Amino acid sequence: MRLCMDWRSVKFDWNRARAFLVVAEEGSLSAAARALGMAQPTLGRQVSALERELGVVLFERTGRGLSLTPSGLDLLEHVRQMGSAASRVSLAAGGQATSVEGTISLTASEIYSAHLLPPVIARLRAQAPGITVEIVASNAAIDLRRREADIALRSFRPTQPDLVARKLGDDYARLYASRAYLQRVGPIDHPDDLARADIIGFDADGQFLHGVNTRLGLRLTPGNIPLLTGNHLVQWELAKQGLGVAMFPDSVARREPSLVPVLPELPPMEFPLWLTAHRELNTSRRVRLVFDLMAAELSRL
Repeated sequence: MRLCMDWRSVKFDWNRARAFLVVAEEGSLSAAARALGMAQPTLGRQVSALERELGVVLFERTGRGLSLTPSGLDLLEHVRQMGSAASRVSLAAGGQATSVEGTISLTASEIYSAHLLPPVIARLRAQAPGITVEIVASNAAIDLRRREADIALRSFRPTQPDLVARKLGDDYARLYASRAYLQRVGPIDHPDDLARADIIGFDADGQFLHGVNTRLGLRLTPGNIPLLTGNHLVQWELAKQGLGVAMFPDSVARREPSLVPVLPELPPMEFPLWLTAHRELNTSRRVRLVFDLMAAELSRL
């Protein structure tokens, strides 16, 4: 059952909502207590009080952690927006939003850097023009602990205790090709039809081939992959130019009118999106501002 109520009728305690938010993002009371620097029993009481206040169950215990109930998932988006708005209001109230200065380094995969980050950066530039933005477009996991970047958009949750992360949601990767290419090779209505298609692969060591065959139930061979490149943007242009079928995230490919899904009935390859930063996030006004803005904007995208 989804959480449906008149929010204006609820006496909302932000401290309890913040406790709920951190527990949801950390996945357990113990991890959330460490992140907030408070006692675990106190944190647990705040979450329980919020559940009583709203009249819903927000978490279910799963093994050694916690998972959100449907009501908890619904509330999470509201609380995330409240948290981002609270940060922006706090900065604006002190006349600080436009006075935040310095450099912020953001890292994401090549395709996300090129297609998802620009509208976020436009919003950031409008809100905090004193911040200089460096974008590290890399498919490798840039080391935040060594300050190779300040904030990372990743497809995995960090395990290092000195990093903090917020899950933005899930993305899905599918096979895409240009309309012109599909007209040339003929319709691909069955997985076996891929045998006459050219696949644009990531690597020469077979990991891409193994992953696609295993997760999508295909039977592709190295002979199906005449084009190889580890650069996402090169793959993107090759597919747009009608040179083959490639794997792209839906959040990007569905915005490109020249590309269409190939075998859309196949289950997509699902992966999470995590926004990650060093714990300096808790003390740096600049990093907090950018982190919260990115979380809000990317969640909408």
